[in-house]
Amino acid sequence: MTKIRIYDPAMCCDTGVCGPSVDPELTRVATAIFMLEKENINIKRFNLASEPQAFVDEGLIQQLLHEEGVDVLPTILVDGEIKLKGSYPTNEQLAEWAGVSTDLLTKQPKKSKGIELL
Repeated sequence: MTKIRIYDPAMCCDTGVCGPSVDPELTRVATAIFMLEKENINIKRFNLASEPQAFVDEGLIQQLLHEEGVDVLPTILVDGEIKLKGSYPTNEQLAEWAGVSTDLLTKQPKKSKGIELL
């Protein structure tokens, strides 16, 4: 099974989806990760501010940070290989790496009696 790891820069919360002005890109990524988790895809996300040990434990990330600094974040590893650094993956990239249909990550939530259902 594919293993996807996302190493985020320091953010105020685990997803970065908080505060008065939410970055739509962070919302998209958080939603995509949620949808992949629902499909039992092995995907995890680490925030430099709240989980610094994960950055130390992963040798590639530790080396990148030492050589290039925090501007390489976010960095995405897929099966231990750097796939992307300095930006978040598109839904298409996530779907490809996870081996799922892109439709899974672009579905609009269903509404039922005013409640959004995913």
